[in-house]
Amino acid sequence: MDDPRSWLLMDKETKKLLKTLGYLSTVGLSMVLAIALGAGIGHFLDKKFGTAPWLLLVFLGFGIAAAFRNLYVMYKKGKDIIGTE
Repeated sequence: MDDPRSWLLMDKETKKLLKTLGYLSTVGLSMVLAIALGAGIGHFLDKKFGTAPWLLLVFLGFGIAAAFRNLYVMYKKGKDIIGTE
């Protein structure tokens, strides 16, 4: 029977790999959420002010810019986690 605490016995390389994979798996989610949030705010404001599609396009642009900024920040942090130069 497996010990439920067996994950505590992993070597350092395996722990580092799992930590890196966990961190990198959030990259796509972060990008999608930033773009969707920008589009959602733009759509809401267009409905409220009757300016369709202009505010949607503006806030979609903001969302895309935020997504790529997040990607850059995560890349910089990921380099530190992975340990590459």
